Amino acid sequence: MDFLRPATWEDALAMKAARPDATPIQGGTDVMVEINLDKGRPTALLDLNPVAELSRWSWTAGPAPMLRVGAGVTYTRLIAELGGWLPGLAQASRTVGSPQIRNRGTLVGNLGAASPAGDGHPPLLASGALVEAESVRGTRLIPIGEFYMGVKRNALEGDELIRAVHVPPAAGPQCFAKVGTRNAMVIAVCSFAVALDLRARRAGTGIGSAAPTPRRAHAAEEFLAGELDWDGAGPVDPALARRFGELVAEAAAPIDDVRGRADYRRHALAVMARRALGWAWAEREV
Repeated sequence: MDFLRPATWEDALAMKAARPDATPIQGGTDVMVEINLDKGRPTALLDLNPVAELSRWSWTAGPAPMLRVGAGVTYTRLIAELGGWLPGLAQASRTVGSPQIRNRGTLVGNLGAASPAGDGHPPLLASGALVEAESVRGTRLIPIGEFYMGVKRNALEGDELIRAVHVPPAAGPQCFAKVGTRNAMVIAVCSFAVALDLRARRAGTGIGSAAPTPRRAHAAEEFLAGELDWDGAGPVDPALARRFGELVAEAAAPIDDVRGRADYRRHALAVMARRALGWAWAEREV
């Protein structure tokens, strides 16, 4: 196995262009597990840790600024530094592994791995994030819903690297929920995120670990946009919340595996979606 260690981003892009087979590594919390368990052995590793700019975040310019989160920003920093603007992602980040894993692991590493069970995917989908991919040929922004191509497959070309992810700041309450086989340090049996935009009167959703790729529940979003009393006081109508949960479950395409059965995942998603909507709606009055 070759080990490539660029000093700058330009060096990294040049090395990736020359070695499309090289696997990028930052925190190593996914890549090294695969290697240690002999589930995959890359022909080359591209170590991005020396590229200092990847560990920074900033605001994008324009009429609708987004938070540009560099590929090296860890879960711990996302929680501490960006949680006020990205509460859904911060909630999801708190469920990732142990403190040691959160200190090393990165949101963008989770994104690039494209595992359906990744905790960062549902909040990114619910928020409408953009993936900043770059190669020596140029830069492009990929809508998050177009990034996932299959189980652990993404839309990157062979010579591209993820430089950052662009995430809109919360325009209302956000909530993330996750079911696992135990209470902590666990891969999701299924997960769900909702993001309410109170001004635009719409909702975003994200489903994890219940289909070949992370996905949105479009029908559930349209239902909320048209049926939720956005000016109303008090809790969400139980019948509306129940229907929302049903539509979320219908959007999933789960399978039976060692972590859970498909029927259980659908049931859990309906319950999580119903509860997450209620929790998020209650937060708007805080």
